Amino acid sequence: MKIGTCVSLSSMEGISEKLKLLRENHFDSCQLISWNPSVWTDENAVTLKKLLTQYEITVSAFWCGWEGPRIWDFYDGQLTLGLIPPEYRQMRIQNLCMGADFAHKLGISDVVTHMGFIPENPNDPNFNAFCVAVRTVALHLKENGQFLLFETGQETPVTMLRCFEQVGLDNLGVNLDTANLILYGKANPVDALDVFGRYVRNIHAKDGLYPTNGHDLGKETRIGEGKVDFRALFARLHALGYDSYVTIEREISGDQQLIDILESREYLQSIINEIYAAE
Repeated sequence: MKIGTCVSLSSMEGISEKLKLLRENHFDSCQLISWNPSVWTDENAVTLKKLLTQYEITVSAFWCGWEGPRIWDFYDGQLTLGLIPPEYRQMRIQNLCMGADFAHKLGISDVVTHMGFIPENPNDPNFNAFCVAVRTVALHLKENGQFLLFETGQETPVTMLRCFEQVGLDNLGVNLDTANLILYGKANPVDALDVFGRYVRNIHAKDGLYPTNGHDLGKETRIGEGKVDFRALFARLHALGYDSYVTIEREISGDQQLIDILESREYLQSIINEIYAAE
């Protein structure tokens, strides 16, 4: 199992330094996270591919953002996030397909995004319209030999599974964000594996607390200080046969971010070694 972290690709300026820092801290994998379609050019793909080779970094997945407003709460989030709002849907379908093509030029097979607050009611007319949009994107990725990964959080695990069944394609998967299921109050990540565990292709290792009011998400914490039971999580992943990437995500800025990431790597590696060595 390979532990990496996230690298932001908001522009090409500074990306070489970010990859160099990654390597200096003994990481050899990352997820590239980009919300800026203007970066996704052929020229930048050539440059970035050379840098990844130079620093011997494997990109486990391309986290593809989309244009338009995004508000991370339980009220305006329903109206702004992912492919759910009809007024932004076509634009974001194009964003995801364009981002996937950029990732394809880099040799990246997994494309991740947040889909938004998928309706839990399968009879909601927006559920079927959303699934059609997902299918459109997934078919485009399928032509590239790529997988479309839903990052967990804004939907219950069974709602995500229902969408997979409705879309009916074999290139859908899950980017399991261990904290998001808790931050959004949707599920426990260990138990969620009973629902969609077979679809997990990448993991955001993150920790956090449940919401304490009906408007705001729960609070992210350092790994080991929140509600995620990482020992139980990796034991369940091992039972499912998962032996791929673990991507540490710490959503703060400044020097403390790297400190927390490096401490998290040691914490996670000790658990992984214990569980995976006990075969």
